[in-house]
Amino acid sequence: MIRFIALAALAVASPAVAQDAVSTLEELLNEVRNQGRQTTAENRAREREFQQNRDQQKAMLDETLAQLRAEQAKSERLKAQFDNNEQELEQLSETLRIRIGDMGEMFGIVRQVAGETKTTVDSSLVSAQIDRSDVANRLAQATALPSIEDLRGLQALLLEEMIESGKVVRFRTAVENAAGVTSEREVVRVGVFNVISDAGFLTYNPGTNSLSELPRQPAGRYVSAAGDFFGTTSGNASMAVDPSRGNLLSLVIQSPSLLEQISFGGMVGYTIIVMGVIGLVIALMRLLSLHNTSRRVKAQRKSESASLDNPLGRIHAVYEANQSAGPETLELKLDEAIMREGPPLERFQSLLKVIAGVAPLMGLLGTVVGMIRTFQTITLFGTGDPKLMADGISQALVTTALGLIVAIPLVFLHSLISGRSKELIEILEEQSAGMVARNAESR
Repeated sequence: MIRFIALAALAVASPAVAQDAVSTLEELLNEVRNQGRQTTAENRAREREFQQNRDQQKAMLDETLAQLRAEQAKSERLKAQFDNNEQELEQLSETLRIRIGDMGEMFGIVRQVAGETKTTVDSSLVSAQIDRSDVANRLAQATALPSIEDLRGLQALLLEEMIESGKVVRFRTAVENAAGVTSEREVVRVGVFNVISDAGFLTYNPGTNSLSELPRQPAGRYVSAAGDFFGTTSGNASMAVDPSRGNLLSLVIQSPSLLEQISFGGMVGYTIIVMGVIGLVIALMRLLSLHNTSRRVKAQRKSESASLDNPLGRIHAVYEANQSAGPETLELKLDEAIMREGPPLERFQSLLKVIAGVAPLMGLLGTVVGMIRTFQTITLFGTGDPKLMADGISQALVTTALGLIVAIPLVFLHSLISGRSKELIEILEEQSAGMVARNAESR
């Protein structure tokens, strides 16, 4: 029944085959069996192929899973190594930062020291003899860490400066005089403090690396000591040195001289000086005259004969000419003679007293004028620059000082002259009283 149904189905499914290729049912059966065996073989082949593919895919999956597990293990190892490397890198970065900071600080210090050394070397008097600014210039302008050779060169440069500061060296070099003419001359370098020649103190010009004479030499005693020191070739000699390496010397030569200080006083100062000179001349003349008169009066007191070259002699002559007159008449004659001798002895004392009193008043006038100039300058330019006010203040102070300088000695001289003249007048009065007394006794 089943076979019949199958055949019927096959016949229905393949009517063309049943009609053309199969003539009998047995052939159909054989054909069906053959096709079944063929289909079974194909199915088995497919199953084997499917199984092979499944096995291959499983093997590939296992291999892929194994690779995945290996890669995961490798990833974990790399992650652990990365964490370790990152921690080590952080430690190395911190160490590098510290070391770079130390090196940067050292580099900054080296550049700073090199810059200071360059300034010192460029302005040092030793550079007038030895050119040695290359190392300091290179280190001061360096943009990278210096080499050991550069550091040793800087050390040698500093030691050389220290050693040369304690030496006194004589050498020949080009020197520019005040007229601008340059000539080779012999100079003496006293450490790093002063350079002198036969003309006096010299100054060093760092820009041109040359020596030149000062526009004005300091006080004579310093120049004299420098000349003696320059002429000394052995042994010890004294000389004034400038420990500030030329700063004090420049200030000394810039300080105004006596005549320049006097010029600050202006016309008021010159007037005070003229008055002082006049008063001094008068005082000296009066002292000399009173001294000669006093000497002649002393000689007259020891002489019996009258001499007309002195006041006492002239009074004695009046006494001799009026010995026959009465005491009252003689006393009047002698008083008249003393009064006649008084003005010559007291001559110019009033003028001297006036000059001594007017001089400080002129100084006060100069002070007021100077302060007026100072306040006018302040009104125009303010108080930002003290040099603008220096002229007015200088005039105020100089005129005050000049007035006191003139007044003080003139007051003293006036007192001395006045005392001398009074002393001589007292001698005349004393001698006159004695003459009157002798005349009265003779009667």
